[in-house]
Amino acid sequence: MDIKFYRASEKPYGAFSNLYRRPVFFEDVAYPTSEHAYQAGKPRKDAVRDWLMAAPSPALLAMAAHGLYVWDISPDWSKTKFDRMKKVLHAKFTQHEDLAGLLLSTGDARLVEAATVDNSVNRLWGEVNGVGKNMLGVLLMEVRAELLKQTSGRKKRATRQSGRELLAA
Repeated sequence: MDIKFYRASEKPYGAFSNLYRRPVFFEDVAYPTSEHAYQAGKPRKDAVRDWLMAAPSPALLAMAAHGLYVWDISPDWSKTKFDRMKKVLHAKFTQHEDLAGLLLSTGDARLVEAATVDNSVNRLWGEVNGVGKNMLGVLLMEVRAELLKQTSGRKKRATRQSGRELLAA
């Protein structure tokens, strides 16, 4: 089963969008959205980063960041962007219990950022008419698997602790 999302305002899965307005604390900085935390790693110069972070909305931030000149982008960005996105998503979903619950509630469904405008950015991070790499969906599913592992590990530890307490009694 596929769960598709795109717009931050869509219920209930709009929260999977990086444009969803929920603060994320990342690399010792509080960002208003995961899009801000992600895009803050893209510019080579602090002045460009500051300009991006001043965008009046996460959507405008994304548009401006996608339009940066190559000389304004960190030289290793193409090699580090997916790792950064995963770390940002991990921060987002571990800092907000309700968002973690929503992500875990999707079970083993395939998560798909289903864009409507056909361009290279939308085909990289999502799919357009079923075509694309869906990297946002892939990374969300990886974070979901990690959260599930952590949750089951905590439950096992709690069960073992309860068992020890019963034996000690």
